[in-house]
Amino acid sequence: MQEISFRNDILPLKDKLFRLALRITLDRAEAEDIVQDTMIRVWNKRDEWSQFESVEAYCLIVAKNLAIDRSQKREAQNVGLTPEMEEEPDANGPYDQLVHDEKMNIINRLVNELPEKQRLIMQLRDIEGESYKKIAILLNLTEEQVKVNLFRARQKVKQRYLEIDEYGL
Repeated sequence: MQEISFRNDILPLKDKLFRLALRITLDRAEAEDIVQDTMIRVWNKRDEWSQFESVEAYCLIVAKNLAIDRSQKREAQNVGLTPEMEEEPDANGPYDQLVHDEKMNIINRLVNELPEKQRLIMQLRDIEGESYKKIAILLNLTEEQVKVNLFRARQKVKQRYLEIDEYGL
């Protein structure tokens, strides 16, 4: 088995852990604290790294659990997508940029309105690019449950977006 290095294997996960924590807590400072706490907890378990099937999965589980615990302790506040989190728009002018920003705000709000499980699955699959299998392991679900929840989440966001776009609801 390959030797696991904190600097090479765990530290590069900090951005992914931050995005996961931010999606759950909706608070930038809280997400930063969660990443720091996750790194400390993982470092304190360094003697057990070789026993983990996936150190990345372990880190994501720790961060997810910390984020859920903290978000349940206080009322979450909505935070818009930051420029570094969204893709560069193809906007040519200020009007196009405004339209793009408004669409991103609506989509972000709709995703935040999803049930927690669907929101987490959508974050891990669509934003982090994780496999169905890995998501199933992280959330203690079957792959079929992950696929069903992801499908329902996407459909709900799409349906609500079209209602808003077409009817202004």
